[in-house]
Amino acid sequence: MAGPIVETVGVTKIYNRGKPNEVTAVKDASLKINEGSLAVLKGPSGSGKTTMLSVIGCLTAPTRGEVVILGKKVSKLPEKFRNQHKRNHIGFIFQHFQLIGDMSVLDNIVLPLLPEGISPKKRNKRADRLLEQFNLTHRRHFKVRSLSGGEQQRVAIARALINNAGILLADEPTAHLDSKLTGDLLDYIRQLKEAGHTILITSHDPIIYQNPMADQVFEMKDAHIISS
Repeated sequence: MAGPIVETVGVTKIYNRGKPNEVTAVKDASLKINEGSLAVLKGPSGSGKTTMLSVIGCLTAPTRGEVVILGKKVSKLPEKFRNQHKRNHIGFIFQHFQLIGDMSVLDNIVLPLLPEGISPKKRNKRADRLLEQFNLTHRRHFKVRSLSGGEQQRVAIARALINNAGILLADEPTAHLDSKLTGDLLDYIRQLKEAGHTILITSHDPIIYQNPMADQVFEMKDAHIISS
């Protein structure tokens, strides 16, 4: 297995800095995630997992410390370039999927490509490959709110893959799933890992962090990474 594709060095994230409601969500957190691995960030609610994922995913900048993605110090980049790096290399599977119910399956999947100026023809061609991969072709023009939970799950994964991202981040993906959908999700994660993706999942679910697929497990408590 290759070396680290994601690295954080002494990352701290403080919200509402200098105000009465100041919160240190992450403090002095360092980790390295190897290319092609499945890494899990475990810990109870409020431990800082989601904030750590947001920092790694370039959704928010750290207050202090460095985030290095594919050898680039993204935490030092201006927001515009940080966002570009995110769009080029990182896909997200959000808790509750965060799909837009009144939009079609196709439009939800291609959404991350809109800022890239890619032609509709090329966007749709890329989406059609994912629709076929996840057995959603027959739902192409259906509104997302009319889909089953399993179908919505597949749409969310397809959207995360539309930018050809090598790194996938998933925030508590099993939190609101029944055992059937959890099993399906684990199958998709296995396939994505076998295809060479680097995957980081936040979870307090033993089915995730005790899974034999997990190559690395980092534990967070009270804003700190306490073990790995």
